[in-house]
Amino acid sequence: MPAEDSLQRAPEHVAIIMDGNGRWATARGRPRLFGHQAGARRVSEIVEACPDLGVRYLTIFAFSTENWKRTQTEVSGLMTLFRRYILKEAQRLLAKRVRVRFIGDRDRLDRKLVKLMDDLEALTADNDHVHLTIALNYGGRDEVTRATRRLAREVADGRLDPDDVDAETLGRFLDTHTLPDPDLVIRTSGEARISNFLLWQSAYSEYEFVDTLWPDFTADKFAEVLASYGKRERRYGAVLG
Repeated sequence: MPAEDSLQRAPEHVAIIMDGNGRWATARGRPRLFGHQAGARRVSEIVEACPDLGVRYLTIFAFSTENWKRTQTEVSGLMTLFRRYILKEAQRLLAKRVRVRFIGDRDRLDRKLVKLMDDLEALTADNDHVHLTIALNYGGRDEVTRATRRLAREVADGRLDPDDVDAETLGRFLDTHTLPDPDLVIRTSGEARISNFLLWQSAYSEYEFVDTLWPDFTADKFAEVLASYGKRERRYGAVLG
């Protein structure tokens, strides 16, 4: 790919680690769940901004496999917030032609929540304006472990030759097998770590760590980050002439 072709291009797929809700709320003397509620409203704004910014795929990190370590009050509040978000936003997402997918291990989630997730995926399955993927009870290592387990069963059952297993083969067993890899991963709140998010898929992603707390990450700030991305050269391990 010529160097000039790698510049001034919007990322097709953006993934976001939405960090800072709790600190945002604490700074205002409010409980952490107040920050999560504000963060949920911000998600709606960012999703609506995607088409005009050239983003077709948006993946957001909503709840990690490690987040169960938080207080029972916060975890229960988050699960209630997820249910309310789905119920409140379902028809709007349908009208905006947003296709919703969920990734992560659903086994530990409440059955009523899983039913809402399944229903929202089915409701929006024919949409193609924006592809919104919500990582819920998701961890990159857990995803690869589950994918490897499924692959091993295929080998054990004789449906897959071990000699045919390569990176592409494993990729077909990942939660994200229907999605392109992210071009850009954004983390808000000033933390500079990836927190077990899309470990396999982001091997050649660009990263942007911004100081803004997630509830303050407006569509304008999102556009600024995308503009910065557009000035980068993506080499994928090659040397561009």
